[in-house]
Amino acid sequence: MSKRNSQSAKTAARERLRQERERQAKRDKARRQVIVAASVVAVLAAAGGIGYAVVQANKPTGWDAAKTKPLVKPANTTGSDGTTVVIGKSTAKKTLTIYEDPRCPVCAQFEQTVGTTVKKGIDDGTFKLHYVGATFLDKNLPGVGSKNGLSALGAALNVSPEAFLEYKAAMYSTKWHPDEQDDKFKDDAYLIKIADTVPALKGNAAFQKDVKDGTFDRWALEESKIFDKDGIKGTPTLKMDGKTLTGPDHQNPPMTVADFNTALDAALKG
Repeated sequence: MSKRNSQSAKTAARERLRQERERQAKRDKARRQVIVAASVVAVLAAAGGIGYAVVQANKPTGWDAAKTKPLVKPANTTGSDGTTVVIGKSTAKKTLTIYEDPRCPVCAQFEQTVGTTVKKGIDDGTFKLHYVGATFLDKNLPGVGSKNGLSALGAALNVSPEAFLEYKAAMYSTKWHPDEQDDKFKDDAYLIKIADTVPALKGNAAFQKDVKDGTFDRWALEESKIFDKDGIKGTPTLKMDGKTLTGPDHQNPPMTVADFNTALDAALKG
């Protein structure tokens, strides 16, 4: 082999080696770029996951979340927020307003003693009932039973005014009404158990779904604002034509049938 051919072969070999090194360098660079890109994506994904977790953790839950839920008005209500609950014959000229908190033990005592008399006045057309639900006991005691109970009453009202009145009476009954320190009304299953004593609510799938889903939670919050807006200090409070109905002491509500009838007769004449 001539020196010239030998030199050409060496030059060609060096050129092939150079080209191979360039190709390898390009492959290495491309691999590094893929690794870096994947790392960036992983970091961003991790950051996004953490950010999502933080957002989810900071989202309001329970009754805080209910404040921003869509407002669903129960049937048989009026007013822009569906917070006006008036039950009775349209021909009744007088309206008895009653402020009640589901957890209130005095409300339970009033219902157990005077509730039947109030119902008779509604049925007879002596007066219409304007019900105002309150939840102030949830602020004074641990728990959410007042709000949850009021939401369930909204679900009963959505069925019918009669179902609402019967359900309210059952909730306040000696069998079902808990001590005010016992937050049983927070439990949907307990509220549904009470409802099963009311014919129109027993096994009522739509009612039960509304209770479990909290359909009327936002409504309960809006309804309870009336208690504060009207400056009421306790429950039960009874009013007719803006005047408070009281018992013989002229301070507390009438807690017997006789005292209620005396206060009502005076209010009807006034």
